[in-house]
Amino acid sequence: MRIATTIFLTDETITPVQLAQELEQRGFAGLYLPEHTHIPVSRATPYPAGEPLPPEYGRTLDAFGALSAAAAVTRTLGLGTAITLVAQHDPIVLAKQIATLDHLSGGRFTLGVGFGWNREEAADHGVPWERRRAFVRDRMAVMRALWAPEPSAHSGEFASVQASHAYPKPAAGTVRTLVGGAAAASTFAQVAGYADGWMPIGSRGLDEALPLLRAAWQEAGRGPAEPAVVPTAVQPSAGKLARLRDLGVEEVIVQLPTAGPAEVLRTLDDYAQYL
Repeated sequence: MRIATTIFLTDETITPVQLAQELEQRGFAGLYLPEHTHIPVSRATPYPAGEPLPPEYGRTLDAFGALSAAAAVTRTLGLGTAITLVAQHDPIVLAKQIATLDHLSGGRFTLGVGFGWNREEAADHGVPWERRRAFVRDRMAVMRALWAPEPSAHSGEFASVQASHAYPKPAAGTVRTLVGGAAAASTFAQVAGYADGWMPIGSRGLDEALPLLRAAWQEAGRGPAEPAVVPTAVQPSAGKLARLRDLGVEEVIVQLPTAGPAEVLRTLDDYAQYL
């Protein structure tokens, strides 16, 4: 089982350069970063994990800038997002950002796709809340068209692109994509529609969820390979990781504290027992 990490990197925490180097030196598999462009102060949307909203949500570094810095000082460390709010991006620009990072890192990037929880943030990006999953599906189709080996077009309700010359291409021709979200039919339809697997938050309820995910995968004609399952924001313990391994999970993303170098490195030293 590969042990990767996730952290809210901000202007007040350990830097992506130092963290990436420390992760690679210790043998961790990857670094996954979340994103929020901004958090409107109106805060009409409740924070799903319970109030108050942690201050790091409004201070996150741009994930692609931080991961580019991490890529430049590492050679084997996996790089990813957990997650990218795809509906809030111009898909043509996002496709270029992703392909460039994947190309420059030698194919080390994983795209975690999310749908968001903050209605005010999404509204400022012009995303109609009830249609955000359809927004994401259209934007993913645009990006796949731009990554295709030959000029390809996509015409959708929410995003379109003409057949175009678009380089660089991702190193392997496409990018590993994991869809984040709760165990629900709507989430599993997105996984089966365009992704390589599911990125649940934490590890609860996987015994019941995995058969439903695999059924959606097979119904979409995606077999015989099974979807990847990569739990994120996991607080690790030996028993928890053993249970995930027994469920067939091959990669787990453990949560690091939003903190300066001393606290983050102490946590890495503690987590090293699981490598």
